[in-house]
Order: sequence, then structure tokens, then C-alpha cells
Amino acid sequence: MNGIILAVILVCAIGLIAGIGLSIASVVMAVPKDEKAEQIRECLPGANCGACGFSGCDGYASALSKGETTKTNLCAPGGSEAAKGIAEVLGVKAESVEPMAAFVRCNGTSSHNGNKLEYAGVQSCKLASQLFGGPKDCIYGCIGFGDCVKECENGALKICDGVARVDPMLCKACKKCMSVCPKNLIELMPLHKSFATVTCRNQDKGALTRKACDVGCIGCMKCVKVCESQAVTVENNVASVDVSKCTNCGKCVEACPTKAIKTITIE
Repeated sequence: MNGIILAVILVCAIGLIAGIGLSIASVVMAVPKDEKAEQIRECLPGANCGACGFSGCDGYASALSKGETTKTNLCAPGGSEAAKGIAEVLGVKAESVEPMAAFVRCNGTSSHNGNKLEYAGVQSCKLASQLFGGPKDCIYGCIGFGDCVKECENGALKICDGVARVDPMLCKACKKCMSVCPKNLIELMPLHKSFATVTCRNQDKGALTRKACDVGCIGCMKCVKVCESQAVTVENNVASVDVSKCTNCGKCVEACPTKAIKTITIE
């Protein structure tokens, strides 16, 4: 009986000593709390999307607190409300946040873009793209298996006739869909503005592009020649429009022989 009591006392003593040691260590080795960062963190939506350029909301809050950045408008999902809250914590003037939404630069629906092979694998754009660039004739276009749809937490994306489409009113501009698209077809565009955009990313020469998709950009340069604001450029056989320069005159849209350029209003 004495041995049992001694063992219990010994275990309790060891536990007490260990508890005291841990308590002392927690005080000595404690990481000081950054109260300002915590206050900024409360202003952010918690999407942890990385759209701000930092490692999630905690990273952005820490960078603001330490003065590594002074930009209060980098949180697209939080928008103007988050920017205002951050500015109040930092004691600075809030910067404006231009509302943005994702846009898929592909119009290669099933009526325009055929299939070069019958794909029976996992319904994943990433995996399918590793097999001859995907099942569709155009290896640059949307595969349509919905990796972006699965990634979107806001239900802003869906597959329509084989191509991903975005509901701009549900989009929070978090860029998560952009990060999973193996073809890099998704871009952020300004909301509530009309402008011209090229709904194609095919970099093949014109003849090959026409064979793959009848609404693809053939790099003919006609759009460049008619654009008076120099908003349209052609690189690697495909045109692109600088939205900041576009005046929405519609001349490039009229000049495009394949109708790869469209005037859109994201709203």
C-alpha cells in the first residue's frame, strides 16, 4: 500500500513540476500580440484568397500593421467596407476600391469548338489538359469540366454549353477560380463598365485557329489598325484589349472577321 501511495505522490509531483515549467515557458517564450494587426484582421472578410498579394487575411493584416504596405484597398472581397475599416484602424484616408468580377476569355462553346478525342477520365480540367491539351479541338480554350466551379465558394460560376461563365453579381473577385484554371482564361474585369474584350486565347496561326474554333482570334491585326486609342495589341497571334484605354467605340468589334471581339458590360 505504501508503494502505491508513493507512486501516486511521485506522479503528482512530476505533473506539478511539468505544469510549473510549462507555465514559465509560456510566459518567457510568449509571442507578443500585435493588437493593431488583430484589429485590421477583424475588418477583413476571412476569405484567405490571397487576392491582396499576401498570404491570406492574416498576412495582409500583419503587413499593414508593420508598415510593409500602406494600401488599404487591396482586399477585393471586402471591397470599400473593408478599406474603410482598415483606414480607421490605421488613422489614414480610405482608398477607393474599384469593383471587379471574373470574366472567362473563351467563347468556344460546343457549337463553335468540336472534340478531337473522347475523354473518359476524371472530370477535371487540370487532369484532362495533360492529355493532348484536353479533349477539345482548341487546346487553349475552356475544357468545361468545372474546376473553377468547384473552387468558387460564392456560387458565381457555372458551365454553360461547355464553357465556364461567371455571374458578376455573385463574384467576390477573390481570384480562386483564376488560380485553378489550367488555361489561364479567367481575368478580373471592372464592374458596371462597357468595353471591348477578346474572347479567345488561341496562340496558333490563323489557319490552325480557324480549324479548331470558328470564333477564335486569327491575329489578323484588323482590330489594331482601326483602334484610335491604341487599346488593342496583338501578341503571339492573339489580340488583347487594354480596358483602361478602351473607349468602347466598337470599331474593333466591327472589324473582327471571326467575331472574337465583343463589347461586354459586366453588371
